[in-house]
Amino acid sequence: MSEQREPAREAGKFSRRDLLKGAVAGASALAIPTVAHAHGQAVAAHDPEDRIDLSHQYPFYGNGGQVGVTTPPQRHIMYMTFDLTTTSRQDLQVLLARWSSAIAQLMKGGIIGQVEPARDSGVGMDTGEAMDLGPASLTVTVGLGPRVFTDAFGLAKQKPQLMRELMQLPSDDMQPELTGGDLSLQACADDPQVAYHAIRDLARIAKSTGAAATRWTVMGFGRASAGKGQSTPRNLFGFKDGTRNITEKADFDKYVWIKDGGPAWQQQGSYQVVRKIKIHIESWDTDRVSDQNNVFGRHKVSGAPLTGTKEFDTPQFTQKDADGNLVIPATAHISLAAHENNGGVKILRRSYNYTDGLNNMAQLDAGLLFISYQKDPAQFEALQTKLGASDALNEYISHIGSGIFFVPPAPKEGSYLGAEMFEA
Repeated sequence: MSEQREPAREAGKFSRRDLLKGAVAGASALAIPTVAHAHGQAVAAHDPEDRIDLSHQYPFYGNGGQVGVTTPPQRHIMYMTFDLTTTSRQDLQVLLARWSSAIAQLMKGGIIGQVEPARDSGVGMDTGEAMDLGPASLTVTVGLGPRVFTDAFGLAKQKPQLMRELMQLPSDDMQPELTGGDLSLQACADDPQVAYHAIRDLARIAKSTGAAATRWTVMGFGRASAGKGQSTPRNLFGFKDGTRNITEKADFDKYVWIKDGGPAWQQQGSYQVVRKIKIHIESWDTDRVSDQNNVFGRHKVSGAPLTGTKEFDTPQFTQKDADGNLVIPATAHISLAAHENNGGVKILRRSYNYTDGLNNMAQLDAGLLFISYQKDPAQFEALQTKLGASDALNEYISHIGSGIFFVPPAPKEGSYLGAEMFEA
């Protein structure tokens, strides 16, 4: 499948971005400044995963799942949802075709039209801010919301079997302006300006076609989930996030990709769930670290479960201390989310940290842009129902935004996303 391909390489050029990313290491790689751990040793100096090659590119076209799902998470994200402003099936079809063509160019590090037209009255087709920055491992993933598959567009018969709105969940504290959407764009890259440029120009295409208007958006930084071969990053709580994330092909096939024998165009698709989760930063920062450890069920620095000494030690959820109390509290986040305690249910997490500056109380406004992929939305609902009801972390978070989208498989060369659903 297209997700598994090794990214193509081109010669990279580095200038202004080098200063932002770190020291130049070779002709086409950047070294991230080293970070010292508790013993004062540099942990990033010789770690290949902490070296960025801005010439890396991924293929948009393929025969499997859409890129940006199981792709190892890049360092930055720009996420945007859209409302369809047309009821024309043809308008939607044209938009998806134009987006597909543009995304293919953007992921190569290219532009999608003239930046500086020759005519004085000319308006640039490409905004130009990503010129000379390289592909930066950009992936753009497109999602289709529930309203796409209705009679309004003559696509009710094409609705994926499990596509629906998410059920009401115990943790919901939704703001309407951060909820829903008919289309989604997830742009991930190792350069934030490359991700921003992709969404900016794709949003311009949506507006120019008259087919869709922007609904809500989040710009994230610092991946908060690990992919295969990546070290586990930290969320804004300061804890390692994604230690037990899905990384193996067998699990992708079992839990992420749709293989239900339905319409061919839906196979190797997936369901994207997105949640904007606000963290009550000031409350969390004044809590004692021993309590924070109990909230997560892990040690903050090492990432080890409270029953172990190393990050990847298997948590022992029934282990008790000398007083007969569970070492990992039953309300700890890892206990409630663990597949061992949820009938084996797993989801693929692809989350990022975000900040919106200060709120109207002059407090830090920040949190987690939680994104998951699963072959059945019920997988997410089962986990979040349990977490929303009992998770000790709920004291420090609010789920303020949400959306669900069907992510069709990658288009084949010469075609476009979702083309087959318009053929019936």
